[in-house]
Amino acid sequence: MLIAGIDEAGRGCVIGPLVVAGVLIKEENLPVLKRLGVKDSKLLSPKKRDMLAIEILKLSEKHLVVELSPKEIDHAVQSGRKLHKLNRLEAETMAQIINALKPDVAYVDAADVLEDRFKHHIQESLTTKAIITSKHNADEIYPAVSAASIIAKVTRDKYIANLALSYGDFGSGYLTDPKTMTFLKQCLKTEGEYPDFIRKSWKPARKVKAEKDSVQKTLA
Repeated sequence: MLIAGIDEAGRGCVIGPLVVAGVLIKEENLPVLKRLGVKDSKLLSPKKRDMLAIEILKLSEKHLVVELSPKEIDHAVQSGRKLHKLNRLEAETMAQIINALKPDVAYVDAADVLEDRFKHHIQESLTTKAIITSKHNADEIYPAVSAASIIAKVTRDKYIANLALSYGDFGSGYLTDPKTMTFLKQCLKTEGEYPDFIRKSWKPARKVKAEKDSVQKTLA
């Protein structure tokens, strides 16, 4: 039996893509993932994730990584409830990955507060037969999802590291990070607009932009 695990990295970031990864594993190889120490990527050091990513790709039958750009995310959430729109985009992307991997069973980390609703949204876009299990914290429960979380995280970390080489230290990319918020303000100060790798639809990013525009109108 072929098992797919699917997870994402960077959902809450204002900087960079949302990365969704799928890994296809033979059922008999799932214990090997456990022996390697595969677990939720957030519980692993960057060095350990990099090492495990190599072993996961060796062990997997196939894998697929989809990067959703800030522009795609902004377009998806520009109308209606942001989380609802983002959930649908993520479900459609997971369905795309399942269609490509063609597993017998797919385990996905549910983005929606309602696990079954997220599963239904995935099934709406499926063109292949697969049993879908949609669970919160699936990366802590199913080894295949843990493996996918590592691939997604490593892929996104490389993107962010390359970005930092060009733009300097902008922190974690999360809005709770003061460095990230300072970077957003600096971008607007020097460029007048956000660069393409910023999610312009995120509320704090819109707030910073609105404050800058307000100051400019006052000075005009």
